[in-house]
Amino acid sequence: MPPTVERAHTDDVPALAELAALTFPLACPPRVAADDVAAFIAENLSRARFSEYLADSSRTILVARDGAGLLGYTLLVAGEPGDPEVAAAVTARPVLELSKMYAHPDAHGSGVAAALMGAVLDHARAQDMSAVWLGVNQQNTRALRFYRKQGFAVCGERAFTLGGHVERDFVMSRPV
Repeated sequence: MPPTVERAHTDDVPALAELAALTFPLACPPRVAADDVAAFIAENLSRARFSEYLADSSRTILVARDGAGLLGYTLLVAGEPGDPEVAAAVTARPVLELSKMYAHPDAHGSGVAAALMGAVLDHARAQDMSAVWLGVNQQNTRALRFYRKQGFAVCGERAFTLGGHVERDFVMSRPV
């Protein structure tokens, strides 16, 4: 049975923070220190931050769930890209950023990510967006393969600072 995908609610905040703490490290290159990953999670993926994201009208969190709980989530950001490298690479406007998209490791390969992506694209269409863009670590082959399968193409690069490292992410986009 496919998961249900819907907007997150404040009741989801504890489960979102827990899922984010579990899944974010899986997308990090092995050379990134565990302390740097933990600091990023504490700063950006805590309960307090998810509460802030839910209260921000420019952000939308979608969750995939089944009867047992959350299987995955996305964080979407509407508006102009704040990074000059991204703004130059992504030329369509208006544009929606797919800031975060993670599935529980036990749900990998089950269709959860595809269900979330379908909901992301439906949301983008409903908001009259021209395109969706995202940043993905160049070494995250699983994510790159998935995004290409979903119609995204590399259109540039950006810097992503994670602790003491500056990573070079691919910027990918696709029309809505």
